[in-house]
Amino acid sequence: MAKIIAIANQKGGTGKTTTAMNLGIYLAVLGKKVLLADLDPQGNATGGVGIKPENLAVHIYHALFEKVPARDVMRSAGFFGYDLLPAAPDLAGATVELVDLPEREFKLKNLLHNLAADYDYIIIDCPPSLGLLTINGLVAADEVLIPVQCEFFSIQGLNQLQDTINLIRDNIGTKLDILGALITLYDRRNVSARNIAKDLRRSFEGRVFDTVIPRSVALADAPGRGQTIYHAAPDSPGATAYKQLAQEILNIHGGILNDNEEKDLEEDISEE
Repeated sequence: MAKIIAIANQKGGTGKTTTAMNLGIYLAVLGKKVLLADLDPQGNATGGVGIKPENLAVHIYHALFEKVPARDVMRSAGFFGYDLLPAAPDLAGATVELVDLPEREFKLKNLLHNLAADYDYIIIDCPPSLGLLTINGLVAADEVLIPVQCEFFSIQGLNQLQDTINLIRDNIGTKLDILGALITLYDRRNVSARNIAKDLRRSFEGRVFDTVIPRSVALADAPGRGQTIYHAAPDSPGATAYKQLAQEILNIHGGILNDNEEKDLEEDISEE
C-alpha cells in the first residue's frame, strides 16, 4: 500500500506546491510509482506539471462528489510512473458542500483507499488554509511534511498546524505522524534566516529534514512553464535539493538505494 504524505502549511508562500510537485517527480526518478493529488482549488500543482486547470472536463472534485471513477480523472504528470489527480477552481465549492455531509473528513481518504495499492507514494498538495479540504488531506495521510520558510510567521504557522494535527489525532482517531519540517526558500546569506533555521532545529530537534531547499530563480520560474525542476533545470541547486529530499525520505522509510543502484536506475530512465 502507498505511503500517503500530505504537504501542508496554512501559511501561503512557503514552497508547499513546489515541494509537492518536485518531491513527487524525484521519488519517481528514484524508481517509485507516485500519485500527486492536487487538493488546492488554485490548481497550481496541476498547472505546474503542464496541465491547464481551465481545460479539464473532470478533475478531483468530480471524483470526490460526483462519483466519477478516480482513474477517469487521473492524468500523467509528465514522467513515467508519475500520475496526477488534477484540481480546478470548481473545487472551491467543496468547502461548502462538505459542511453538511456525514463523515465529511473522510471523503479524500475513501477516494485514495481505492488507489493506494497501485502506488508506492501518494503526495497530497493541501490548500494554504486549515479548512475542510486541508483536514481531508491530513485525515487521508499517514504522514505530514511541513514546508517552513525561515521567517517568524512561518514558524508560527508550524505551531498552529501541530495543534491541528493533535486535534485530528484526538478527535478523529486517525494516526498521523509528522514526517518532518522542511526549510524552504532559504538564503544562507541572510543572517536572520540562518538564525531562524538554527532555532527551528533546536525547537523541533529530530523533526527537521537535513535537506534545505534554497531560494532559487529556477524553482520559481519552472511552474510558470508547466514544468517540474527536473525538466526545467535538472542541474540546478534546487533540483539537487529536491533529489536529496526524495532520497532522505526513502532512507527514513527504509527504501535506501546504494550508489550503484541509483546510477543504474538513472541510466535506465535516460534510455527510455
